[in-house]
Amino acid sequence: MRFLVRDRLLGIGEDYWIEDDRGNKVYLVDGKAMRLRDTFELKDTQGRVLIDIHQKMLALRDTMVIERDGAPLARIRRKRLSLLRNHYRVYLVDGTELDVSGKILDREFAVEYDGELLAVISRRWLTIRDTYGVDIVREDVDPALLIAVAVCVVHLAEKEGD
Repeated sequence: MRFLVRDRLLGIGEDYWIEDDRGNKVYLVDGKAMRLRDTFELKDTQGRVLIDIHQKMLALRDTMVIERDGAPLARIRRKRLSLLRNHYRVYLVDGTELDVSGKILDREFAVEYDGELLAVISRRWLTIRDTYGVDIVREDVDPALLIAVAVCVVHLAEKEGD
């Protein structure tokens, strides 16, 4: 499955659409302005909230939390020792850990579980400005969760870069 993330269209706010490989709008990332912490909602085309994403308050390192239906689903934060590339770790509530590594700010990175590739995030095969692709390699994974992970990692890396 391949999705196109239209990163912050027109540069206004934090809202942007995610389309499938046929150009159909699938998800809306709705950034909530004027909040104490960074907050996003991943919505379907009918406006139903599928996933809530927010910054964890009072954490030593920047951490994003992903929730579904009010229940925690995952935590994401940068790994402590990562000198050459950006490395983030995703801690799912069931104990599973995903590794995210690559050139995050360039939108060139991968999501892996136990050495197995789950998704590739890239601008390489796109010519549209401010757009990157999320190519989900395995069919048995939750696409909304992997898109939320990509949104979180890009957001954390951009905050770090500022």
